[in-house]
Amino acid sequence: MLALAHLSKTYADGTRALADVNLEVRAGEIVALIGGSGCGKTTLMRLVAGLDRPSAGAIRVDGEAVEGPHPAVGVVFQEPRLLPWLDIADNVGFGLLDRPAPERRARVAAALERVGLAEHARRRPRDLSGGQQQRVAIARAFVTRPRVLLLDEPFSALDALTRASLHEGLLALWGQDRPTIVLVTHDVGEAVALADRAVVMRPKPGRVDDEVPLRLARPRDRASPAFEAASRRVMAALDRSLTPDESRPAREPQGAALWW
Repeated sequence: MLALAHLSKTYADGTRALADVNLEVRAGEIVALIGGSGCGKTTLMRLVAGLDRPSAGAIRVDGEAVEGPHPAVGVVFQEPRLLPWLDIADNVGFGLLDRPAPERRARVAAALERVGLAEHARRRPRDLSGGQQQRVAIARAFVTRPRVLLLDEPFSALDALTRASLHEGLLALWGQDRPTIVLVTHDVGEAVALADRAVVMRPKPGRVDDEVPLRLARPRDRASPAFEAASRRVMAALDRSLTPDESRPAREPQGAALWW
């Protein structure tokens, strides 16, 4: 389980990026963080990844404090960040250099098969499209079998068809070991397609404003009434998070929202 307790971040110039964030993500759960610009989503991801230190509060993975880059936590960034001098297989297996060669080859081959790139194992990153490169980055993150995987808008630069295909590949990889996943996204449809729960953040300073459970069977049908209803609930919560306190409408009960 990933647990954030009273997490805050204030930068040297006085900017309060996060204030008293409390969040628990169950083992194997996929949670989408969604919110307007300036609500601290990427700052939160950097803190959980151990790439920055909080001003206050604690981050724990299965009870163990995260105080720097942690072997149990993997990250996929907005850009693939592949090593251009290595071929695709070696990029995917880069985090397995401490493993025996036969095990490393087997795990890399399985990961590439899952993302549909087995035939490209010996090509260089420059020979692949943007979507294919992001598939490699996702395979590289999963192949080390992290307990927690952070996805910082990894599909934001891709077209709709490529994104939908990558969603399927992501879920196929997740289905093997079911790591805990935290996904940052601006896309309501993406949150509903992938997550078990949408956590809506409020800006200035960033904090958790609402949570929307997404109890839809997988695979999810984007054209179904249930998907549309869930998307509307997330959108309503997002709209509330961007409304000044004095103008905010009351929250709809979850049951009432189902009638939209």
